[in-house]
Amino acid sequence: MTRLIVAAGGGGDAVAAAMLDAALYGGEGPAVVLTYAWDRLLIDPVPGPRGPADFTGLRPLTRSVRTVPAGASPIAPAGSTLPRLAAELPQTFALIDPHHGAEGITRQVEELVQHLAPESIDLLDVGGDILAKGDEPALRSPLADALTLAGCCQVNAPVRLLVAGPGLDGELAADDLRDRLGSSVLTLTTADVQPVSSVLEWHPSEATAMFAATARGVRGLCEVRDAGLPVPLTDEGPTVHEVDLDDALDRNALARALLATETLDEAEQRSREICGCSEIDYERDKASWLERRPEQQLDPERALLQLDQFEAEARTRGVSHTTFRRITEALGLGGAQREDLRALLVSSRPEQYAAPLWRIPAYA
Repeated sequence: MTRLIVAAGGGGDAVAAAMLDAALYGGEGPAVVLTYAWDRLLIDPVPGPRGPADFTGLRPLTRSVRTVPAGASPIAPAGSTLPRLAAELPQTFALIDPHHGAEGITRQVEELVQHLAPESIDLLDVGGDILAKGDEPALRSPLADALTLAGCCQVNAPVRLLVAGPGLDGELAADDLRDRLGSSVLTLTTADVQPVSSVLEWHPSEATAMFAATARGVRGLCEVRDAGLPVPLTDEGPTVHEVDLDDALDRNALARALLATETLDEAEQRSREICGCSEIDYERDKASWLERRPEQQLDPERALLQLDQFEAEARTRGVSHTTFRRITEALGLGGAQREDLRALLVSSRPEQYAAPLWRIPAYA
């Protein structure tokens, strides 16, 4: 017997899945995490999710599911965090292939259910935008979560929907989600973060970083993403809630429209029609802009001066913490400099490292 956890949005949801596997189930025995290879452009400069054809070294698990072992590699210029996750964490990471729409995801999950006979199937979303209706003005990335929701709702097996860290993705506020959440399953503590602590030192996910930070007791206002969205870090941050799967589908207009989709292009078009956007379109536009912009090289002295200015401006906005992704983009640096910048900041000003976030001093 094993466990199956579907990481609804890919990226940091896969890290959170590993965290919850240990917290909920004690990490005993094997767990399979089914996840997108869908990382931010700082990691993967190619817009959208990666499919099996974008990797070398994948291993077949079922007819349509491939695992991503530590020895796998994305084919350049694509990038992916999954091989490194596989190298550092005990869970098995399997690849969601969204290029066959929701029907393809249903097929993948059902093949895994037949092959693994899992004792539990959890669908996990960090932040809660899987509970969106589709017309919320702050909604920026509805497609990935809605597609996994649509796929899992059609699986002929019981699936439990879990929402971790309500409001931490910066799209739907925790107050707006409160009446959509079910019972609390658990509240994470510092000990629950320990199994993924090494991953949090390098993984770019902002929502999962804040999820882990709040479990460690960090509170305040965190600024995230290139747009500098403010996200409150409260006592709700480390909580995990169970939500009725059918209720989530009834609320999510995009997920309902995706139920019969057979291609990713078809799913994108439904997102444009219902939500007015597709996050892959945003990634395409941003990738084009980044290609035209000359990338700065990391100059340590200049970077620290720029950081001082950024922090001074952040203080005026009431910001107490930020993410390394936010700092990287605010300083005009690219993905190649992200880890070097992080190392520079942590070594230069260790007192400001509220792992895995960066603390903005109250006074200069």
